[in-house]
Amino acid sequence: MERILLVEDDRAMAAMIAEYLGLEGFHVDAVHDGAAPAADKPAGYDLVVLDVMLPNRSGFDVLKSLRRGYATPVILLTARDNETDCVLGLELGADDYVTKPFKPRELVARIRAVLRRTERADPDAAPRSAEIRVGDVWLNPAARLAARGEQELDLTTAEFDLLQHLLLRAGSPVPRDELAYISLGRAHGVGTERNVDTLVSKLRRKLGPDDLIKTVRNVGYLYVVREPIHSGTEAGA
Repeated sequence: MERILLVEDDRAMAAMIAEYLGLEGFHVDAVHDGAAPAADKPAGYDLVVLDVMLPNRSGFDVLKSLRRGYATPVILLTARDNETDCVLGLELGADDYVTKPFKPRELVARIRAVLRRTERADPDAAPRSAEIRVGDVWLNPAARLAARGEQELDLTTAEFDLLQHLLLRAGSPVPRDELAYISLGRAHGVGTERNVDTLVSKLRRKLGPDDLIKTVRNVGYLYVVREPIHSGTEAGA
């Protein structure tokens, strides 16, 4: 049973969410204050559902603190149509977001999608055929590991999925809406294109110099191929 930490100051909403997630097979613990110790130290939890508007400390401050020590996936609860919240959340390392008001089944779907994408396998058991290499960038989808040269890349769920898709399509332009669907599970929605731009910007910084991801005007992005692509599966197909 996956354990979820819910950080939501509206106690009635928190109780409703906890009850619904419980019926879906999740174990939920709820705290109602951004200053609660568990909020930014979610040891033992598989995922955090984090409201942006919290008393004493905002969800963004909680997320910044959490990301300094934990890779636990985070789904933000944001105000509807607040594009700035969505973009800032992704900049700070959120894995996904759900806008209020929302249907409980939408949150469940988002939670399950993020958990599927972040489930890590034993790297030693991952088949070599699962690896993708473009130049000096290496990615193992089975183990959810990525590196450039000898330096492992610390990527959020959305960043990892975006990089994987760009590597698989290396040398070809990939539309923004396709990247949005792959990395965030949505092709359209509040600030979708800007959210993709934000993820690409963060990914570029983590990959380092050389500008490996090029902007294709009015289309999307292209991962530059300078050396042959290596993969036991579908890269370059």
